[in-house]
Amino acid sequence: MLVGRSREQEHLSALLDAAGGGASAALVLRGEPGIGKTALLDWAAQNGAARHGTVLRGGGVEFEAELPFAGLSQILRPALHLLDRLPAPQRDALSRAFGLVVHPRVGPPSERLLVGMAVLSLLAELADDSAPAGALSAGAPGGASAGAPSADAAAPGASSAGPLLVLVDDAQWLDGVSAEALLFAARRLHAEGVVMVFAARADTFPAPGIPELRLAGLGPADAAKLLPEGLDPAVRFRVLAESHGNPLALTELPSVLTGPSVLTGPVVPLTGRLQAAFHSQVSALPRRTRTLLLVAAAEETGDLPVILRAAATFGAGPADLPTGDALISVDGQRLRFRHPLVRAAVYQDAPLDVRLSVHAALAAALAAALDAPELADRRAWHLAAATIDPSEEVAAALEASAWRARDRNGYGAASAAFERAAQLTPVPADRAIRLLRAAETGAEAGQMARAVALAEESFSHTGDPSVQARIAHVEALAWFDQGDYATAHDLLLAGAAIAEPGRAARMLCQAFHTAWFLGEPRLGDVIDQLAALGAPLARILVSSVRGTPPPLGESATAAREAGASTRELTLLAGAGFVTGQDAEVHALAAALAAEARAAGAIGSLPLILCFQAEAELFAGRLRDAEISVAEAVRVGHDTGALLPVSHAGAIAAYAAALTGDESRCRALVAESLADSAPGQAPAGRHWTLWALGLLDLGQGRPEPALSRLAELHDSGMPHHVSVTRSAPDLVEAAVRAGDHDRAASAAARFADWAARVAQPWALSLHHRNQALLSDIPEPHYLEALALPSRPFDQARTRLLYGEWLRRARRKSEARAHLTRALETFAASAAAPWSLRARTELEATGTPVPASGAHTATPLTPQELQIARLAAQGLSNKEIAAQLFLSPKTVAYHLYKAYPKLGVTSRGELAARSL
Repeated sequence: MLVGRSREQEHLSALLDAAGGGASAALVLRGEPGIGKTALLDWAAQNGAARHGTVLRGGGVEFEAELPFAGLSQILRPALHLLDRLPAPQRDALSRAFGLVVHPRVGPPSERLLVGMAVLSLLAELADDSAPAGALSAGAPGGASAGAPSADAAAPGASSAGPLLVLVDDAQWLDGVSAEALLFAARRLHAEGVVMVFAARADTFPAPGIPELRLAGLGPADAAKLLPEGLDPAVRFRVLAESHGNPLALTELPSVLTGPSVLTGPVVPLTGRLQAAFHSQVSALPRRTRTLLLVAAAEETGDLPVILRAAATFGAGPADLPTGDALISVDGQRLRFRHPLVRAAVYQDAPLDVRLSVHAALAAALAAALDAPELADRRAWHLAAATIDPSEEVAAALEASAWRARDRNGYGAASAAFERAAQLTPVPADRAIRLLRAAETGAEAGQMARAVALAEESFSHTGDPSVQARIAHVEALAWFDQGDYATAHDLLLAGAAIAEPGRAARMLCQAFHTAWFLGEPRLGDVIDQLAALGAPLARILVSSVRGTPPPLGESATAAREAGASTRELTLLAGAGFVTGQDAEVHALAAALAAEARAAGAIGSLPLILCFQAEAELFAGRLRDAEISVAEAVRVGHDTGALLPVSHAGAIAAYAAALTGDESRCRALVAESLADSAPGQAPAGRHWTLWALGLLDLGQGRPEPALSRLAELHDSGMPHHVSVTRSAPDLVEAAVRAGDHDRAASAAARFADWAARVAQPWALSLHHRNQALLSDIPEPHYLEALALPSRPFDQARTRLLYGEWLRRARRKSEARAHLTRALETFAASAAAPWSLRARTELEATGTPVPASGAHTATPLTPQELQIARLAAQGLSNKEIAAQLFLSPKTVAYHLYKAYPKLGVTSRGELAARSL
């Protein structure tokens, strides 16, 4: 029975209650060693089982090796019989992660985050698998009673007999890819009936976005209950004082706090005191028992046959296992230490030479089964732990382990193995290559700061220009992802100067991207260098800024044929905005998004969705843009992609400004500016200035609007889309504020750009600018309205023209334009612009109905996105695979959406205009 943990038990019990009703949750228990985290997990496991739930359990082990997916495999092995239910990309990723696919990979490894999505899907399938026969399934196709959502829109609580409980102990010692996959799944839990509980030491295992429960020491009364009866008062006083309510300390310290120094001895940190207590117990054991425990402490998996084979080298055997459960427990073929501090006490107190010998013996014990890749990896790490001096043989074994880890998407493990291999490599040139590979796989694992350090170390060991170029490339990309565009840019240019032609072209194209954030003169310099290349993508990027831009569709086809990567094609989509080819950008972004969804390439999705949202926003499809932005932010937070998260937040702020939602606009601006690397300008900064300027302009505040927009245009980034596209807003604000010179300057720059891109909608806006500046504006207004334009832009032109006509006392003509403007504004829910049009109409003597606002679909962006896919005939599983959700989450959102839309089935949904 737990003592003094009623608060924590109530918290866990509430999560299990909710999971029994179909809700999901994740929690991190934090506390110092011995505080009772494992005991709470034990209690939760018993409680979950008592509720007819399923319990999966595992944990991390402190060890030098980074064995990929060791923790995840331990937790999910009981669920692997459901692997065939997963979408193919997820099934392949998880199969490779667990070594279930042994043939060589064809093509590059899949994205590391796909394993996390596969974990979520597998947990959802396991939770669903335990549902009673009569329960509604998240993917069931059955009908529904009148007035109730169909079974494919499952209500919370409709799909699970008992909770699925996932318990992860010592999470701070999980291998990196296991931790990443489990946390990814935990953040995306919603309505699967799954509870995930991680136990970790304080200030370890960062888990942003997941609630935490910190365990404090027991109170004096509860602490006293754990002390043995008849304890000497002096010892009792010292134990209570030093333990600070730590349950493990309360049970272990009484045996070591004895003698005359019990009141006067020095106070030792609690963890050290506990480790010393365990050491005293171990020291009292026979020599061969201590040796066997040391071998077990050095063997990270608790594999008893391997431990016994290695221990036999030192004359120890099964008979030397300690009796009782004070230090260890044996469960079948697995040996476990009672507490990690026991293992630490055994291992750390052994002399170095003895530890080296033990690792060598373990490597020899594992050599008999090298046909199993997992055992080969463990052997390689034990060889490394037994080696001090450089050894090419050991380095080669570690390098082989690194390649196997990378093939399984275990990039962090691969990086660690490459780095240790480099440390043991005798030849400097070979050491440089292994450090470079450690940097490259570290970057693939998202460990950008570590990738930079490894790349810099690699550089110090080589003078080979081709290797130095690769080093500069990986270091540049790592700096870019951390938001240091200047350092990334300089490295890309330096590397391109010494790289072979193919890599040089790729590096210069990426330098175009860094220069985009840095402005002149760097952008001009890069464009000059790109112009000298014959590579298709280079020519396309140059033409987007200089000369006559080619059609984006043709450019994308040429780039694909030349082998352009998804990253390069995404860059091309962004360049399409510079040439005003918004519809083509949307087509390319939509195609890239579809490809990313099909391949499970979740990491590339946020930036693609940002460009898709921009194109939708410019086309006046605000609801579509809202959906794309919401998914970009959600996935971006999951993947740690700060640049697109900031960008997407700023786009959302612009949309809020357009609708006149001032509080939401300002909140989104603050969020966008907060989503950036320390010391770096947020990626969405320019868009936020445009959003705030448009907000002020729409609200009839031209002076502050001018101030915001002038700051944007004076930022030294005239090539940025937000600068170019905001020029008509600046012209209007400046004219209304009486700053004719500022308006004329902005109009002239926009005129040059509109002439170069030759897009009808851009030429229409150019004529609107001229109308605002001209003493005889009508011809320009008429020319602007005669050209094809986007609905919202044309409505604003009609509003301005209608205002001018009314002032010219041509009220009848004004009414026609103002009425059409109001209709567009109302349909877009653009409240401030609707108010302006309504006010002008009333000034013409035309009564305007009080209610004319457009009523938006009453769904959240995610509900609308899911409803649209369901209306197309996609099943819940197909929708889940596309949106990187679980099928039960899809069913939950449909359950919420159906009543809002007044439908009860997919058939009715398909008939609705969404």
